[in-house]
Amino acid sequence: MNVLLIGANGQIGKHIIQLAKDEADISLTAMVRKEKQLDELKANGTDAVLANLEGSVADLEKAIDGADTVIFTAGSGGHTGADKTILVDLDGAVKAVEAAENAGVERFIMISAFQAQNREAWAESPIKHYMAAKHYADRFLLDSKLKHTIIRPGRLENEAGTGKIQAGDLKEYGAIAREDVAKTVIASLKNKNTENTSFDIISGEQSIEDAIKNL
Repeated sequence: MNVLLIGANGQIGKHIIQLAKDEADISLTAMVRKEKQLDELKANGTDAVLANLEGSVADLEKAIDGADTVIFTAGSGGHTGADKTILVDLDGAVKAVEAAENAGVERFIMISAFQAQNREAWAESPIKHYMAAKHYADRFLLDSKLKHTIIRPGRLENEAGTGKIQAGDLKEYGAIAREDVAKTVIASLKNKNTENTSFDIISGEQSIEDAIKNL
């Protein structure tokens, strides 16, 4: 499958790139917004393309052209303000969905946030603007014609992944290694059971493969 990864320079994105190299049936192209990032990826043997989520839908469509699947793991980051959250996490995601539809993509995998679909879960959150951005980006994807997979991880950590998670409509908040989020993305790519599904993930006791098979 031909995959375009949006947010390739992020921490989850970097894990996805490394994991995809071990998958013979995944041909991955990384989308980044800086020439330096592009050059570094190509030097390391990763196909890459230059585009900016704050640019036009037409520019994103050119970057996506040829892909049958898009993975969206981009984010403005915790060091930016609410304005960048709106421009990247919300509008950037919406434009990526629009561009994917225009380019004839079949499937879109979105990295969202734990219980983003449930307003009551984040009504008092200090990052309510971020949760709202994720909520409406997810809804836009759900209303599109694309086959969707929306993965909603809990608190992201940088420890090594265990390969074991809980997955589903989870009520109790928890943490998960970014590496395990990336592994869940790769496993979801390979498992049609995750098409047209949305689910939370945190660290758990089931293997990633078993957890997503049981969704």
